[in-house]
Amino acid sequence: MRIAIGCDHAGVELKRLLISSVLSAHNVIDVGIDCMGLVDYPDVAKQVADKVITLDADRGILICGTGIGMAMAAGRFSGVRAATCNDIYSAEMSRRHNDANILCLGARVVGVGVAEGIARMWLSTPFDGGRHKNRVSKIEQNLE
Repeated sequence: MRIAIGCDHAGVELKRLLISSVLSAHNVIDVGIDCMGLVDYPDVAKQVADKVITLDADRGILICGTGIGMAMAAGRFSGVRAATCNDIYSAEMSRRHNDANILCLGARVVGVGVAEGIARMWLSTPFDGGRHKNRVSKIEQNLE
């Protein structure tokens, strides 16, 4: 699977860890950043969203301090279904019921082990389709 990943200054360490652990079996497209210098998270969210929208990546992962800012920024783009997940169950349901294509994590909210579990679950969980497909379609219609 092709995964686009990006972070702001708060997420650099967690991004590195996820790339070397959970994402090692995937084709990773790292849009940055790689230093602790300040960066505006909407700029990084746009880069990952663009990769997902254009199908250069199958899914995306964004990391900031809480995951909230990244989700808000990425969610502004048509075709993006970004979900901030702080636990494994939410990660599973964001895929099963919402077909989330961008996972947003808060490096200051979840511990490393939990973040790895969330990412593993999110990457391995399929979309259930069925009754959920109609609901996801309604989300897309409201963005047009």
